[in-house]
Amino acid sequence: MTQATAVAHPNIALVKYWGKRDATMNLPATGSLSMTLDVFPTTTTVTVDETLAADSLELDGCTLEGTPLDRVARFLDIVRGLAGASAHARVVTTNAVPTGAGLASSASGFAALAVAASAAYGLDLTPRELSRLARRGSGSASRSIVSGVAVWHAGDDDETSFAEPTAAPDMAMVIATVEEREKPVSSRVAMVRTAETSPFYPAWVTSTAETLERMVDACAAGDLDLVGRIAETNALRMHALIQSCDPPIRYLTSASLTVLDRIEALRADGVLAYATIDAGPNVVVLCDPAQAPRIADDLAAVASTVVARPGPGARLVEAVA
Repeated sequence: MTQATAVAHPNIALVKYWGKRDATMNLPATGSLSMTLDVFPTTTTVTVDETLAADSLELDGCTLEGTPLDRVARFLDIVRGLAGASAHARVVTTNAVPTGAGLASSASGFAALAVAASAAYGLDLTPRELSRLARRGSGSASRSIVSGVAVWHAGDDDETSFAEPTAAPDMAMVIATVEEREKPVSSRVAMVRTAETSPFYPAWVTSTAETLERMVDACAAGDLDLVGRIAETNALRMHALIQSCDPPIRYLTSASLTVLDRIEALRADGVLAYATIDAGPNVVVLCDPAQAPRIADDLAAVASTVVARPGPGARLVEAVA
C-alpha cells in the first residue's frame, strides 16, 4: 500500500477556456491565461491498495458515486496506464472552495489528484508532464499545476498542450461570492452545448486566440490596466456566448450584475478594478494589490469577499511507501 497527499489551488482565467477541439484528450479550441490563487486550497490523498476491488471517492466527508466517481476512476486509469499498474485506489479530498459554483473547484481538484496519484503510483513527472496529465481530468487543472500566472498553450496534440509560467504585473483579485450552491448546468455540459449550437462560437474561437496574444503582450509589459480591460471584455464575451446557445444558459444573476455595477462605479472613481467571471454567478475583481482592501470593503455590502494574491502551484506534501 502506498499513499500520497497533494495540495492545489484554483486558478481564475483572465483569458477564458471555453470549448474543446478534442474531448477525449481535453485539447482546447484556444489557449488561455490565468492566475493561480493563494486561497481556497484542495487537499487530496490517494491510497493505492492491492486489496481494493474498485476505486472509491470521498469529498468533504461524503462518499461519492456515479459521475464524480466515474471521472476520477477514468483519470486513475490514465495514471495506472502510465505507471504500468493495476491496483485500485481510495481518493479522499477536501475542498475549501465551493464545489461546482464557478470558482474553479475542478481545476484545483484534478491538479491535486494528478500530483497525488502520480506520486502514489510511483511516477516521477516533470511540471510539464503533470500539467498535461491534469488536463486530462479537467482542462483548467493544467493551469493549477503552475504558480502565479500561467499560459495554457492550445498546442497541436497531447505533447504540446500544457501550461507554463508567464510574466505578469503585480496584481490581486477580490473574489465576490454571491452564490455558493452548485450551478444547475455544469461547465462540461455548457461548453459542449455552446460549441454545438451557438452561431457565434466560431467567432469566439478566432477572437480569443487574438485576445490571448494581446494579453500575453500586456502581461509582459506590466500594464495592469490593459490586462484588466482585456480580461473583462473576454469574460463578458464568454457569458454572452453561453447565453446564445440553444437552449440558452444564463449563469449571471441579478446579484452578479449588482457587483458588476459596483465595479464600474469604483472605476469611475479612479480605482483600477476590472471584472472577470468564470462559468458561474460569482465575480472576481482584478486589481492593484494596494486597492484590494477598498474594493473588498465596497463589495462586502452585496457579496462575501476574499482577497487573493498569486499562489503556489500544485505540490506534493506527503508520500508514504
